[in-house]
Amino acid sequence: MTSSSAASSGTEVTVADHPENSRFEAFIDGQRVGLADYRLSDGAITFTHTVVDAAGEGKGVGSTIASAALDAARDRGLRVVPECTFIARYISRHDEYLELVDESDRQLVEQNAG
Repeated sequence: MTSSSAASSGTEVTVADHPENSRFEAFIDGQRVGLADYRLSDGAITFTHTVVDAAGEGKGVGSTIASAALDAARDRGLRVVPECTFIARYISRHDEYLELVDESDRQLVEQNAG
């Protein structure tokens, strides 16, 4: 799965899922500038860590990774467990993804709202 988006800075960010590494990776001009690690289990995807390199800072890379990863989870029918604070905060600001999080895991989103 590959997704492209023009980030708020006008920079083209491409996000690809690399299941062999259990992560989504973001690229600008072919250079990896960020990633979101995950674990798959029993119909759920648990996001554990998101990193944006200095080259991607301020270019909407983190938001592009989050939206692409959450869209992929929705497309695959996976429940989302947002252990990563960045993903949890993103969901708290984008209600359209809250339905992907089970009630029992929503405290992760509420704790990181803001």
